[in-house]
Amino acid sequence: MWVRQIHRWLSIAFTLAVIANIVAMTMQLDAAWIGFLALVPLIPLLATGLYLFALPYLGRRGDAHSEARS
Repeated sequence: MWVRQIHRWLSIAFTLAVIANIVAMTMQLDAAWIGFLALVPLIPLLATGLYLFALPYLGRRGDAHSEARS
């Protein structure tokens, strides 16, 4: 499913942004934009993660309706 693939690539981007933030902090750079860099993939990562979390429950609801009609 394409949402799962997007979620995987967003998690890689988020991980790289966090690593860049840690490296910047250890080098004592005062670049606030590096800290906010992790928020760019985090917001869609949250949306896709919530969708993937709810997907099994939404699928079950459709199965219950079809079983009740039988």
